[in-house]
Amino acid sequence: MATDINKVVLVGRLTRDAEQSYTQSGFALLKFSIAVNRNRKQGDQWIEEASFFDVTVWGRQGEAIVNYMTKGKQVAVEGQLRQDRWEDKNDGSKRSKVVIDASNIQLLGSRDGGSQGGGSSSSNWNNSASSAPQSAPRPQQGPPPTTNFEDDIPF
Repeated sequence: MATDINKVVLVGRLTRDAEQSYTQSGFALLKFSIAVNRNRKQGDQWIEEASFFDVTVWGRQGEAIVNYMTKGKQVAVEGQLRQDRWEDKNDGSKRSKVVIDASNIQLLGSRDGGSQGGGSSSSNWNNSASSAPQSAPRPQQGPPPTTNFEDDIPF
């Protein structure tokens, strides 16, 4: 039996400043929304449409990036889709919405969120499912030793 895959990667801009809160147990929670534009052709014209997505970042990752998550900032979000379900308090109807639980956030563009300037900065924040420390990075290996292959060519 094949396993299911729940993976999403989006690049968009924050629609408002991120909001940080904490659970009753003291675990950090960062929430924000992004707008992702797509272009489609209708007749002879190109039309830009925006889709809006709510994103949740759990733990230290959210605490580390909250000050950079301002309206208009471009970010790349990698994570999983989760469906929140609840009962409407007014009429008792069942409601739901899809939220992205981010496992990786990458800050894109310049620090002020604009696209002007000579370069761009990018910061990568990886969120591990557990709070266990990450293993040390492996030392980079040099290129493999070169061998003179010309002696092996039969012509």
